[in-house]
Amino acid sequence: MRAMRSGFRRYPRAIYDSVRQPGNMHAFVDIPEALHHLWPHELAVMWLGHASVVAQIHDVTIGVDPVLNERIGLRMGRRTIGLPRIAPPPVPPESLRGLDLVLITHAHFDHLDRPTLESIASKETRVVVPRRCRRLIPKGYAEVIELSPGETLEHAGMRISAIAPAHWGARKIFDRRRGVNAYVVESDTQRVLFTGDTASTSAFDNLESIDLAVFGIGAYDPWEHMHATPEQAWAMFQRVGARYLLPIHHSTYELSEEPIDEPMDRLRAAAGDAFDASVIVPTQGEVVIINEGPPAPDEPELGKALRDRPDIQ
Repeated sequence: MRAMRSGFRRYPRAIYDSVRQPGNMHAFVDIPEALHHLWPHELAVMWLGHASVVAQIHDVTIGVDPVLNERIGLRMGRRTIGLPRIAPPPVPPESLRGLDLVLITHAHFDHLDRPTLESIASKETRVVVPRRCRRLIPKGYAEVIELSPGETLEHAGMRISAIAPAHWGARKIFDRRRGVNAYVVESDTQRVLFTGDTASTSAFDNLESIDLAVFGIGAYDPWEHMHATPEQAWAMFQRVGARYLLPIHHSTYELSEEPIDEPMDRLRAAAGDAFDASVIVPTQGEVVIINEGPPAPDEPELGKALRDRPDIQ
């Protein structure tokens, strides 16, 4: 019942505004070369708000759940009917065109956004989706591959493994047979866990040598049965034993009842003295370099959320 009240509090107004307001409220004069800023580091990430992350792992550039539309929801013509972003996206979708891989964790509108995927479509890019999600991906990609939990994919020397999180993957109310994945992406030297959406679970407990774990920490009130609280996310991170935590799924869309700043405040309290050493807190669009890799003569000056952390090599 609280979940229904939560939805009725925000969605009617969002739908009304979607129809009333014109699209493309946030215009970009210049298109930042987002992918160039990630290269050529051994491990670097950029949080684009909500659950959207771009990562450079060795020489492969990966986008996870890229959503850079100003609204999420049903597409009607050229409009999206649904919830607005709290702040503009940090980069336009076109700046991500040319990714090597796109990983989609599940079909919810805030993770699989067709307008963004249409904008970044490239014959250079392969897309990995959960089962029964292939047809949701727009045309224009090199290949769309379905993975079920327990299955793996090899790509350009990388290994992508699908894991079942504690979540569900419907696009709409009645298509609940769609799958949902978390992913471990590993090169010879780096291992990154992208959990997508998940409630508290032991599904990640047996993973080893994870350099970076990406956990959602928001949209838990009243959805704790689908989205972990900050305390639960911190507990799962500790059980994984990863070097660093990148918290996502917060501060971008008003999906739930908790105040916008509460998830990070609760995570900081849960982590205590370990917060500064373990948690990466970038601004949206900031490049975080975790492992430098070989230097490049023309490497641009980048924003580094961890520039003062001597433990990162």
